[in-house]
Amino acid sequence: MDRVGTRRGLTLTVIWYSTISMLTSLANGFYSFSTFRFLLGAGESANWPAATKAVSEWFPKRERALATALFDSGSSIGGAVAPFIVLWIYFRWGWRPAFMIPGTLGFFWLIVWRWLYYPPEIHHRVSRAELEMIVADKNESIASQQGTARPRWRDLLKLPQTWGTIIAKTFTDPVFFFITEWFPIYLVAKGIGLKSGLIAIWIPFLAADLGSFAAGGISGSLIKRGWPLGAARKALVIFGGIGMTILIPTIFTTNLYLIALLFAVATFCYASFTTMANVLPSDLYNSEPVASVSGLSGTGAGIGTIVAFKLIGYFSDVRQASGTHSFDPIVILAGLVPFVGMILVLLLVRNTAATDQGLVRRI
Repeated sequence: MDRVGTRRGLTLTVIWYSTISMLTSLANGFYSFSTFRFLLGAGESANWPAATKAVSEWFPKRERALATALFDSGSSIGGAVAPFIVLWIYFRWGWRPAFMIPGTLGFFWLIVWRWLYYPPEIHHRVSRAELEMIVADKNESIASQQGTARPRWRDLLKLPQTWGTIIAKTFTDPVFFFITEWFPIYLVAKGIGLKSGLIAIWIPFLAADLGSFAAGGISGSLIKRGWPLGAARKALVIFGGIGMTILIPTIFTTNLYLIALLFAVATFCYASFTTMANVLPSDLYNSEPVASVSGLSGTGAGIGTIVAFKLIGYFSDVRQASGTHSFDPIVILAGLVPFVGMILVLLLVRNTAATDQGLVRRI
């Protein structure tokens, strides 16, 4: 993405995974289906790095967090709406059209993307005043980085700021995916029927969307009030890391409404943390390596989620005899891991000698 540019790069990746989604309808067995799903994931993995890079190109620092919250919440809204569309297609025409038809939507989106998106410097709809506001941060960053070459991955991995960005995603995303994938099973383990718990399943997702917008708006507001960029971001990281420990008290109750409330607070806080995690690459790096750093953080989150799910499955099976307490160790860890991640982010994301050398932006 950093090499080919945001407009071209996202065009290629959407063509890739839209085509693969349509081709999945041709699968005729486990291995062919698994291959298509692997290729789909490989293509979709470029979405977040591209979106983060687009934010870095178009928004000044006081608006980046809210812009990041907008694209991040879009995935949650899409995930909530998609089952209704896909299930309707499935029951009406079968499973193959359920892959074919959604796959075509990406090509319609591409028409709008290619029509509207250009770098602000060459966009015909941007006024001079808007352009000056957008590029103000860029000019400051370019001035500090004159004489430095494009950083390579091994150069980026030597920087504590890069590891802070990776940890911010690696220590939070697996917890949210645990909630999205295991929450219904957790309710059943608590002795709560799926029918009675169905309404509660939606609450954490709604809370996460609200948390994204709240974090983006609050962080931007703090910057406008004169807070340093780093302090405005870390305040929300602290709020998120501490707030996610609210998952732990759920082990002491089997009340559906209390569990739903605690999970909602936790996902609201998660969204605050992860919004800052998503915006950190564009805060810390100029446009050239933003997508690379975002991709590294996404890789960390993916690996963390794979490991977490293996452990969750193992421990939930081992502790089945514990009844309503079978998930207790998992939930305790889910509350503590983001807190540890918060501490590491606070220690690693700071101004260092690399900042003075122009390798990263000052926060």
